[in-house]
This record gives sequence, C-alpha cells and structure tokens, in this order.
Amino acid sequence: MTQTTFAERLAKLLNKQGMTQKELAERVGVTEATMSRYMHSERIPKSEIIANIATALHTTSDYLLGTEKEGDFENDYPRIVRLIARNSANMTQEQKNAIIKALLEND
Repeated sequence: MTQTTFAERLAKLLNKQGMTQKELAERVGVTEATMSRYMHSERIPKSEIIANIATALHTTSDYLLGTEKEGDFENDYPRIVRLIARNSANMTQEQKNAIIKALLEND
C-alpha cells in the first residue's frame, strides 16, 4: 500500500478545483516558484502555509498531510457542521454561496 504524498494530494485538489499553481500561490501568499517547489516535493511548507493551502482548497491540513482519508464523511460530518456554524457570522456572502454551490454540485 503506497501513501499519497503531500505533493500528490495538492496536485489532485488543484485539478479538482480547476485552480492553477499561480492562483493558489496568490491565495496563500507565497510566490509561484515556492508553490512549484511544494508541488514537486522540493520543499515542505510551514504549518501556517499548510493551513492556508487547506483553506484555499476547501480541505483540511490533516488530509494534505496524509493523516486523514478523503471522503471520511461519517466522521467528518459533525465537525463540518460545527465549523460552518461557528464561522458563519464571519463568512462573506461569496463564501456562503461557494458552500451552497459545492453542496449542490454533482461530481
């Protein structure tokens, strides 16, 4: 059984989101060259950058680091609901719309 690396998970999520390395780098606050190094396993980001990447890609740091499986919905559901409820007052209308859109989309 092979473990998916940070770079592989990052690439998969970028592709799924239809986002470029440059767009992600801008959202995270790093240079495009730095993001490229993360994508090619030449550099490991600091924890705060991993958290920013996770936020930008609508995932968790645990998933990016390989400590959480993708699609573990049964275990994630209560945490997701609490997270949204706790932060909804601070969310922009655009962020709320993005959540609604994600819920209504079919993969």
